[in-house]
This record gives sequence, structure tokens and C-alpha cells, in this order.
Amino acid sequence: MRTATRAKPEVPPPLALAAIPAHVAIIMDGNGRWAKQRGRPRLFGHRAGTENVRRVIERFGDYGVKYLTLFAFSTENWDRPRYEVRGLMSLLSRFLKRETQHLHENRIRLRHLGDLNPLSPRLQQEVRDAIELTCNNRRMTLSIAFNYGGRAEIVEAVRRIVDEGVPANEIDEQAISSRLLTDGLPDPDLIIRTAGEMRLSNFLLWQGAYAEFCFTPVYWPDFDIKHIDEALLTFSRRTRRFGGLPPHEVDASAANGHTNGRHSAERPALSNGHRA
Repeated sequence: MRTATRAKPEVPPPLALAAIPAHVAIIMDGNGRWAKQRGRPRLFGHRAGTENVRRVIERFGDYGVKYLTLFAFSTENWDRPRYEVRGLMSLLSRFLKRETQHLHENRIRLRHLGDLNPLSPRLQQEVRDAIELTCNNRRMTLSIAFNYGGRAEIVEAVRRIVDEGVPANEIDEQAISSRLLTDGLPDPDLIIRTAGEMRLSNFLLWQGAYAEFCFTPVYWPDFDIKHIDEALLTFSRRTRRFGGLPPHEVDASAANGHTNGRHSAERPALSNGHRA
């Protein structure tokens, strides 16, 4: 008797949204708690989280998101048990071996954010090889923040400014932004954190100044198409002010007797091109 083949579930089409973020950044949290709920070790959850990455990339790609940044391992994560750190290094290697060709075939460029030096020479080379293979792809840029810390990134940018002897009167936002690890990437429009925590945890501290935030209680291994759709729908309904006001919220000049704020040319430009 022939066993029936289970049909692959049909992926619903993307929602028709008024606004799509160009850059989405995600703090992938909750792998360990997801595993604990199932009576399994933490690395079981980390493996499940790694296997969820392709689904997430593909769904954001369906919406035309051009930049996706995933926070995988922070500079503070070295304080975790040694066996867990070794396991996370192994999972990064497995991810690169399993996914790099798939990323390349789908015209996705891979970038690394963070310090490679503490990683093993073999893992460093695997990261560099994946970056080199995909460097000319333009459909999407996938940045993996691995051994990344926002404060360390800013400190290093300041050190570079000092080492280069940049005069004090030439140090502005652009001088710092151009020396960050994210140079060449737009600032994130939307930062998502899974697993219910409501903090940045040293992630994109400079770049996230005007990002919208979405916090979901869903653990990362369970974060799927439905949750992506919900996050993007929420983003599309928000009004982004960048410190100013949209026209419909401004008081009538006749009522308050003056025009609001400085002239456009007087306002400082932010690193993503908007004005504060």
C-alpha cells in the first residue's frame, strides 16, 4: 500500500501594505527557553532557531525588503557556558555550509557584522568565503551580527577618528557612521525582538535611533510567516515623524502665529538621509 505524500503547506501571498521597511533587523531571542519548554537542552533550541532562518529570509524577500540583519551572537555571549559557546560556533559553521549556496542562487549578499578575530581560523575563513561568493548579489543584503556589540562598535569608530587625526570641527554624525561596521547599509527602519524581552541588548545602538520597534512574545524558532506579516502590518500603520510632525498634525500658522521649527536647511541631517 502506497503511503500518501504530505503536501507542503501553501505559503499565503504577502499582504498589500502601504509601507514596507527597507531594512529590518531582528534580535533572535528565546531559543533556550523554547528548548526548555520541550525538556531539551539549550543547543537543541539553537539548532531549531538556525533552521528557521531560511523561512524568515524568504518571507521578507517576498515583501521586497532589501536589507535584513540578524543578531546571532553578542560580545556578551562569551560569558555563557563553554559547551554552549562551542555549540553556537558549530552552528554558524553548519549554517554557512548549508545556506551559502542557497543564498547565492537567490541573489542574496551576505555580510558579517562583528569581530572575527576570536573565532577559529577555519570558521573565519568560512565566513570570508561566503561573503566573497555572494558579494555581487543585489536582491537582498543579509547581515549576520556575530560577536557583535553596539558599544564596542561605537568605541572602535571613535578610535579610528582619533587615529586618523580628524579635526574636532569635522567630527559629525556622518564621520562616525562611516566608520561603523554598518557603513554602506541604511539605518534599520524596523527592529524586531522575539521572546518577549523589551530591550536592545547592545544591538545597533547608533543605527536604531529612529527605528520602529516590534516586540513579540513568540520564541525565535516559532517566529514564522504569520508573525512576519503581523510585524510588517504594524509597521505600515505607524507614522514616522523623525522628530518633526506630519502636515496634518501641525497647528495652523494663523492659530499659533509662527511657523514651526527651523528651516529645512538648518536641521542636521541624520546618517540615513532624514532630518531630525
